[in-house]
Amino acid sequence: MVVVIGIVGGALGFGAGWLGRLVLGAVRRGVVAPRLWCEMAVAVLWAVVAVRVATGMPWWWAGVPLLLGWVGVLLAVCDVRAYRLPDVLTLPAYPVALVFIAVAALHRPGVWAGAAGGLLLFGGVYAVVRLISPAALGPGDVKLAGVLGLVVGAVAVGAVLAVVVAAALFTLLMASWRGRGAVPHGPAALLPAWLVTAFAPWV
Repeated sequence: MVVVIGIVGGALGFGAGWLGRLVLGAVRRGVVAPRLWCEMAVAVLWAVVAVRVATGMPWWWAGVPLLLGWVGVLLAVCDVRAYRLPDVLTLPAYPVALVFIAVAALHRPGVWAGAAGGLLLFGGVYAVVRLISPAALGPGDVKLAGVLGLVVGAVAVGAVLAVVVAAALFTLLMASWRGRGAVPHGPAALLPAWLVTAFAPWV
């Protein structure tokens, strides 16, 4: 049964990724994504979430990793292809994330406090780095950090620090591997944030 649920989740994710690829090519400052990049990536992430729901993840939380998986793939592809995180994707993620957090708050007290703390911590750290060294982070990274802070902080404020550190390490590793040239930071922040939301230790 779990396998079937995972396959269904993957199929739905493939469709969502296909739609996302179309959106990415149509929105302002979007990019033309290679065929199947978005489809396969979202399919894998949504299949994992489906399996997690089948094995104990509360239904009221599933929307968070599904959202982050979908928009995260689109943003990661855009950042890798064009070194930018467009507002048309990052800004609408705020109200949608807030809706999902509101649903979670009905079932788990303290979620709002964690989300607010995460927003201030993640967004604040990135804003300070941006002010000190504008070349280190783009404005899109700062806007994305606020969304990631909301959803990761809803799990645990301490997890926000772990994601910030992981994102910095991933970016440094990528920079050392690539050598010279710009390095997209979005994927390095999105992956650990999604892992936290997908494997949140909800009882």
